[in-house]
Amino acid sequence: MPKLTKRFIESINPPTSSTIKYWDTEIKGFGVVVLPSGRRTYCIQYRNSEGIQKRLKIGIHGQISSEEARTLAKKKLGEIAHGEDPSEKKKLLSKLPTMKDLAAEYLEKHVFRKRLVSQQKDNFLIKRFILPNLAQKKVSNISFHDIQSLHLALKETPYQANRVVALLSKMFSLAVAWSWCSDNPVRGIQKYQEEKRDRWLNEEELKRLWAVLEKYNHHLTTHIFKLLLLTGARKGELLQATWDQFDLEKGIWTKPSHLTKQKKKEHLPLSENAINVLNELKEFRKENSPYLFPSKIEGQHLQEIKTFWKKVIKEAKLENVRIHDLRHTHASHLVSSGLSLSIVGKLLGHTQAATTHRYAHLADEPLRKATGLFGDKLKKLTSKELPSS
Repeated sequence: MPKLTKRFIESINPPTSSTIKYWDTEIKGFGVVVLPSGRRTYCIQYRNSEGIQKRLKIGIHGQISSEEARTLAKKKLGEIAHGEDPSEKKKLLSKLPTMKDLAAEYLEKHVFRKRLVSQQKDNFLIKRFILPNLAQKKVSNISFHDIQSLHLALKETPYQANRVVALLSKMFSLAVAWSWCSDNPVRGIQKYQEEKRDRWLNEEELKRLWAVLEKYNHHLTTHIFKLLLLTGARKGELLQATWDQFDLEKGIWTKPSHLTKQKKKEHLPLSENAINVLNELKEFRKENSPYLFPSKIEGQHLQEIKTFWKKVIKEAKLENVRIHDLRHTHASHLVSSGLSLSIVGKLLGHTQAATTHRYAHLADEPLRKATGLFGDKLKKLTSKELPSS
């Protein structure tokens, strides 16, 4: 038997039919299998602790050198001498859950606890960023460096990058609980600073928007935008709203806990304008659907409204306005009109005062007008001519 050197391996003529094997003269159990195709595969052959003969692939000649294969063979045969079985170890490793498995388990066993809009966001982040980068990696092998690299790759979109990291952190928390890994590799990742959007429509912009919405009053989706503006509700709350949540006589919208972000039932007073829009909606009502905004698909609510929104804001000549900015507009005008932050927070369903505090600077406007009252009065008094002595 020859020593399996590079020269010898490459001198072997491929067999015409079945495979042939050559075993190394120096390392017992180290060999090469040659196929009719010319492919040469390094392997080791051994008996495990139960006396069962096994063969383990080391690597393919050309992808690894004969010396690299020799080194790996020595290492594996050394493990066998200490009672290990590399073939069984390889099988166990192949059965370890991958990130693809973790994503599937997360979507099946956890995401349903979230609101629909959050479910959709998680689905998007998993399919768009997590699986393309990590799908085939073993959960237990994912490192801090893997997560950091993905986070850095998304640095141009800091908000999205942070949402991906937050989602991965939750997924790995579950993986630890399921004993799929020993710790959470996301721990310690520094999130990017996020700039809060401060876009809301001024009075002139509101006039233009409402004029376009009135033009398309025959369109079901128009009423979504009107109600978002008049109630300050979140898009997901309104799209999933059903007629039994509304008492139009009392002017109350009772949002069930499973629809609200805070998981608490909310009672929202409705303005006369909002009630008028709801009455207009009745002509779109379908007998077989409980939703305010039924989909063409039976049993479902409307979901895709972005296309029509783009059409509306284009005609209204509005720039950089998202659907969610209608909620900001509702809140901003209430605060700037003199309504307290605490009342606005209750109307928006905020449980933390800090959430509403983003509108605090707008509360200065009515105060400025109030202080101006005395200033104007003093100006009038001092501008009068003093009587001559």
